[in-house]
Amino acid sequence: MSKAIIERLLFGIVLIAAVVVLNFLLIQAAPGDVVDTILTEAGGGDPELAATIRAAYGLDQPMHVQLLTYLGKMLTGDLGYSYYYDEPVLSLLLSHLPATLMLTLSAFVIAVLLGTLMGVVAALRPRGLFSHVITMFSLLGYATPVFWLGMIILLAFALHIPLFPAYGLQSVPAPDGTFDRILDVLNHLVLPTFTLAILYLASYSRLARASMLDVLGADYIRTARTKGLPEFVITYKHALKNAALPVVTVAGLQLGAIFSGAVLVETVYSLPGLGPLLYESIVRRDYPVIMGVLFGAAVTTIIANIITDLIYGALDPRIKAIT
Repeated sequence: MSKAIIERLLFGIVLIAAVVVLNFLLIQAAPGDVVDTILTEAGGGDPELAATIRAAYGLDQPMHVQLLTYLGKMLTGDLGYSYYYDEPVLSLLLSHLPATLMLTLSAFVIAVLLGTLMGVVAALRPRGLFSHVITMFSLLGYATPVFWLGMIILLAFALHIPLFPAYGLQSVPAPDGTFDRILDVLNHLVLPTFTLAILYLASYSRLARASMLDVLGADYIRTARTKGLPEFVITYKHALKNAALPVVTVAGLQLGAIFSGAVLVETVYSLPGLGPLLYESIVRRDYPVIMGVLFGAAVTTIIANIITDLIYGALDPRIKAIT
């Protein structure tokens, strides 16, 4: 098992390097010039000033030289320097990371656990009212754009029924006391977390329902019922363990992809996370910040896949034996 983990880590490092190179080439091929953007926001400038800026940031070098320089800096933990914010990219990412982590992890955990539970309950009575509700909920969840859903929830529960704050991660001024500040942050996270969780809750509930129905029709489940085992033991000890494998697969893949939904949700609710930072960096052609965010997303996705393999081995001994 440890050998398999090491092999996956080595493969992940090679894959990350490939992603970094591809991101660099795609961003360089994109239309627009960061120097023109800088000069436009500064009120204009002459060609001599533009040449000075290019030399200062190393943009006057050939593309392959810029790529090798960037890769060399990355090996030392240097993700570059922001053209717009005028500070290291790593410090920018770390300052915006807590808000994104709180949003994505809380929404992810809620979606996986609650979605799986809803799917299992619906599978126990596949022709019941709750099962039909889950099916309709899944279709609506697939079809609803997350930014539209965020605006509707924002209008409903922050404007018309003001139960929660409409924007930001904390009140201004912030409450006194550590416990009050924690409650204030949690209160601000309710609506964005709920918005992002709904997007994935629908898919997990539908997937868990279909997987559970398939497992409940297996021969070993009928054998367990013939032996007289309690239905609770059959469902949650024998069936759920195998039915959870497809859910774990999708969860591992979506842990990295959930960031794309978080970008829109953070923008709607004005959260100080990586989403608004990425959006502003794209608008201003701040290439080092864009590549830093994409690098973090790639690392998260690869780590999530490795964790998924480990959970697979814990759920299914046959997979552990193969790995």
